[in-house]
Amino acid sequence: MTANANTKNALETRLVTKTYKTDFGTIHAVDEVDISVAAGEFIALVGPSGSGKTTMLSMLAALLQPTSGQILLDGVDLASMGEVERVSLRREKIGFTFQANNLVPYLSAVENVELMLRLNNRLDKAGKLRSRELLARLGLGERLHNLPGQMSGGQQQRVAIARALIHNPSLVLADEPTASLDTERAYQVVETFAGLIHEQKRAGIMVTHDLRMCEYVDRVLMMQDGKLVRIFSTREEILQLARGGREND
Repeated sequence: MTANANTKNALETRLVTKTYKTDFGTIHAVDEVDISVAAGEFIALVGPSGSGKTTMLSMLAALLQPTSGQILLDGVDLASMGEVERVSLRREKIGFTFQANNLVPYLSAVENVELMLRLNNRLDKAGKLRSRELLARLGLGERLHNLPGQMSGGQQQRVAIARALIHNPSLVLADEPTASLDTERAYQVVETFAGLIHEQKRAGIMVTHDLRMCEYVDRVLMMQDGKLVRIFSTREEILQLARGGREND
């Protein structure tokens, strides 16, 4: 399900650039990239190693300051913020999932999810109930009190998805979320992730090297040498790209 064309963009970048000075000249890691993501839209950011997609994701996450350009999240320019403001914004408006999950090993599944609410001073009775309901929806109702080490990789990744969504962020970012999973579990995780992005009307961006996972996204943005070189926006284009990924596997 693609976001409606009239839906307001939750995220927009304008001529975002990141350069690094080296002894051999200036490297343009990201070069004047314009993207937009609507609330309820899930996109994939793909490209070869060194294409700039990880640098782009770091800037969207307010972890890295762009050299120039604007990054607008709910109309607020991340690029103009100071470090303290960016920390607050990341905590309140951005959700993350990572390849390595980054779950706290001594906290249970539900405690890992509740952690985001605790950090935002929102861990009340309703928040605790919502954490349990979200984990149950992700098929983890019987695993609420398990530690990460007592769960499979796919189960841990679903806990990470719940943690990324529980505080109602405007933007959810996933960095190679299926890289450590087998194919069947990878499909399940991305399908679940996409469904929640659509249902909860979040803007979602997934960086992936696995083109097969693009089957579940609304658009695919391809980067190369720091530039946005192609956008796959029709269902036919996206499925063809995903099929190509399966054939090359």
